[in-house]
Amino acid sequence: MTFLDHCQKKTLYLGEDELIVGERGPAPKAVPTFPELTCHSVEDFKVLNTREKQPYTISQEDINTYAEEVIPYWKGRTQRERIFNHVPETWRRAYEAGVFTEFMEQRAPGHTALDGKIYKQGMLDFKQEIQAHIDTLDYLNDPEANDKAEQLHAMNISCDAVILFAERHADLAELKAKTENDPLRKAELLTIAEVCRWVPANAPRNFWEALQMYWFVHLGTITELNGWDAMNPGHFDQHLAPFYERELAEGSLSREQAKELLCCIWIKVNNQTAPPKVGITAKESGTYNDFTNINIGGLKPDGSDGVSDVSYLMLEVIEELHLLQPGSSVHISPQTPDKFLHTASKVIRQGHGYPSIFSPETYIAEMVAMGKSLEDAREGGCSGCIEVGAFGKEAYLLTGYLNVPKILEITLNNGLDPLTGKLAGIKTGKPDDFYSYQDVYDAFLKQLNFIVDQKIRVSNYIDTMFAKYAPAPFLSVVIDDCIAKGRDYYNSGPRYNTNYIQCTGLGTITDSLSTIKKHVFENQTISMDQLLLAVANNFEGEEKLRQTIVNRTPFFGNDDDYADDIALQVYEDLLAAIDGKPNTKGEAFHLNMLSTTCHIYFGKVLGATPNGRLAGKSISDGTSPSHGCDVNGPAAVIRSLTKLDHTRSGGTLLNQRFLPSLLKRDKDIKKLGNLIRTYFKLGGHHIQFNVVDTATLRAAQAAPEDYKDLLVRMAGYSDYFNDMNEDLQQEVIDRTENESF
Repeated sequence: MTFLDHCQKKTLYLGEDELIVGERGPAPKAVPTFPELTCHSVEDFKVLNTREKQPYTISQEDINTYAEEVIPYWKGRTQRERIFNHVPETWRRAYEAGVFTEFMEQRAPGHTALDGKIYKQGMLDFKQEIQAHIDTLDYLNDPEANDKAEQLHAMNISCDAVILFAERHADLAELKAKTENDPLRKAELLTIAEVCRWVPANAPRNFWEALQMYWFVHLGTITELNGWDAMNPGHFDQHLAPFYERELAEGSLSREQAKELLCCIWIKVNNQTAPPKVGITAKESGTYNDFTNINIGGLKPDGSDGVSDVSYLMLEVIEELHLLQPGSSVHISPQTPDKFLHTASKVIRQGHGYPSIFSPETYIAEMVAMGKSLEDAREGGCSGCIEVGAFGKEAYLLTGYLNVPKILEITLNNGLDPLTGKLAGIKTGKPDDFYSYQDVYDAFLKQLNFIVDQKIRVSNYIDTMFAKYAPAPFLSVVIDDCIAKGRDYYNSGPRYNTNYIQCTGLGTITDSLSTIKKHVFENQTISMDQLLLAVANNFEGEEKLRQTIVNRTPFFGNDDDYADDIALQVYEDLLAAIDGKPNTKGEAFHLNMLSTTCHIYFGKVLGATPNGRLAGKSISDGTSPSHGCDVNGPAAVIRSLTKLDHTRSGGTLLNQRFLPSLLKRDKDIKKLGNLIRTYFKLGGHHIQFNVVDTATLRAAQAAPEDYKDLLVRMAGYSDYFNDMNEDLQQEVIDRTENESF
């Protein structure tokens, strides 16, 4: 009923010349808070209003309303308070030390992608389906019948809500048409009204209606319960291609008209800024990006190539608009034409960080191994950054990041966090008691398993809280099996229900262990006491020692089996600690190697590490090598990375940075395509590129006004370089600058 009330009363916006209508707020880039998830304090709003990078403008009137009405009402009732009032002290100490984060302590899980059902069924069709299941509820033999009835009635009301929302836009368009003097704009407004009268109540009949249908569903999901995360249309080009091809053949739509409508959708997504964060995150997390990801290319459910002219149109839109969002990814299978890869590579050459590239062969194998059908896996892909799932059929929840190098740090301090001085893990022995590398690794492994178990226990509790207190009935309508089961998206309703823990810092942990193994135990050129003292003092007065480590240690990402075997062992043990642990929905937790920007936060709460990394510096991102440590070129990097079995994870992230001069000629573009094909043939999951030199990045720091549109790839998304804080900017600068293939 709250969602319906919102759709009845919210202020509408219909902008000048726009063709696709609807905003989450009363105007573009206006965004709500979600106090039921986490309630902002007055101090949070002051921080958001005044922070130097990416501030949010919050009126004093709104701050007063929060202080006088919202904060008192929600005190003690928010999801965040429920969580922190429940967690055990062992979890809290590890969390406060930065051993892990918890996504759902201040937002909804998100990361949702749709399949093609909304282009074949309207909300009236879903209402019929819902009513049919209500009519067959067995109140005599099914103890869940009453709960199912409540859920199904909520779904039914949510369908009415978005229909009403669209009708209100139709009324507004007709009202504007009455006073419009420009005949062309008047006709457009009347078409908008016609479109909004038809969708989302009914299945779309043409390209324009298909786009507007998706947009109303998108707005419904991010308005209902999305406190900051990815909602996207899945294989958008594949969903739109039948409408486009039919209308093109009929002559009722031109290629340029279709491209204009696609541009309108891109602009709409760009208008939806991420909801603001709270607490420490409000101070540090500065992106406006809401992580929508448009999947382009890939495979159809029958296994055939999914590339169409709409795919090329989308690449043109990305190239010409180069907006902050939506993000985009191209999916390159063996069936994908070289022409498409070549075209995508030319867009990459622009240097905006979009699109990223995925291997359907790898992620389909990942999903099938986790229990999805082959057809459902083929219809899947990426929802936000690099995590994958079965589109329209799966709730795949990212529960937070794991600071793997931090686990080594507390292991080398017998369970203590040297920054807080508190016990952040368990006592696994003093370094003096480690007589071999295996002793060190065994202690690390004990610590790892303890930390993971602590995280999963609380993640499972949080899942039950969302199922009970924060359902998403509208989202449940458009995800397979929720209606049939009479269960919510957050309560085992979808066909598949997966939880991920995102492990960060593979390069840093590998290189640190390699340093200990090589120098302390094999060569015995550095004692454990000497190394740990240097680390504790941030290598002050020990630059010669640090340079010895940096220059004479086998590091991950150079096709060196010494380091790569350590990375493989860590990866296998992360899998053993996480993969298959039960979640609350009768399914399991899985490993995901995603970092977003958390590797920078994790670096801030981590002292110096044995690999020569200084305290406070970023740890390595995703499965990428440590910054500046991959010295043998990108071919060596992909050989190192593919020694890991990517099909056993839910996603691996690989960042690479190229000089612009490396991609100047068409033959260079072909080389980039060959590199991508080779990586995927060897089993890689994902790769993305920054094409920018250090001189440009330094110049942008010195004269930001001259580089306002400089977009760079941060993690699973791109951001404006000038909007990033100094830590984020430096992290991009520190990445290895490749001069050759």
